[in-house]
Amino acid sequence: MRAHSLRAGIEEIRHHWGWFLALGILLIVLGVLAAIAQPLFTLATVVFFGWLLIVSGIAQCIEAFWVRAWRGFFLHLLGGILELIVGVLMVGAPVRAAAVLTLLLAAYLMVGGLFRLIAAFSLNFVGSGWVAFGGFVSFLLGLMVWAEWPESSVWFIGLCVGVDLMLHGAAWVAMALAARRLPQLPSRIDPSAMEPSAPPHAVRGPSGV
Repeated sequence: MRAHSLRAGIEEIRHHWGWFLALGILLIVLGVLAAIAQPLFTLATVVFFGWLLIVSGIAQCIEAFWVRAWRGFFLHLLGGILELIVGVLMVGAPVRAAAVLTLLLAAYLMVGGLFRLIAAFSLNFVGSGWVAFGGFVSFLLGLMVWAEWPESSVWFIGLCVGVDLMLHGAAWVAMALAARRLPQLPSRIDPSAMEPSAPPHAVRGPSGV
């Protein structure tokens, strides 16, 4: 049963490889557009994220009233109200929200990169050189964004979205091409082919047994 389901899944992937390829190409095109029109995609990302917070905050407030007998009712309700307020502020002032988010991302990159550098040099584990290199790049990028703030808030988020879309698109394209090269599996397996055959030099008795 499990083998049949795996075979069906592989056949489904191989049959629809063109859709995966189209999705990958679309994501790459969107990523290139985001990298070119960075300010537009920065504002669009902030507004989209703001609406997500608004919807999430409303849903959390409604859920809090559904379980108001719960001991964590007020914390649940407070979290929903906080998400709702932040989402409204982001949608109402996307430029200022982008500046705040960029500053937070710069601090995250610098602190995360610094911790990775310290861990790589102090622990000296296998592959620590690559971890140190990644931490250095992360710290340098965060420092550059922080040094150019608030001007960097216009392009940084849009550039990050563009790079992420291009990487995801490249992954889908690679998956589609790999699925296209999958061999076509037989519709059914002959059970006799799976039975063990007699050894070629088997000794037989007079009765042929």
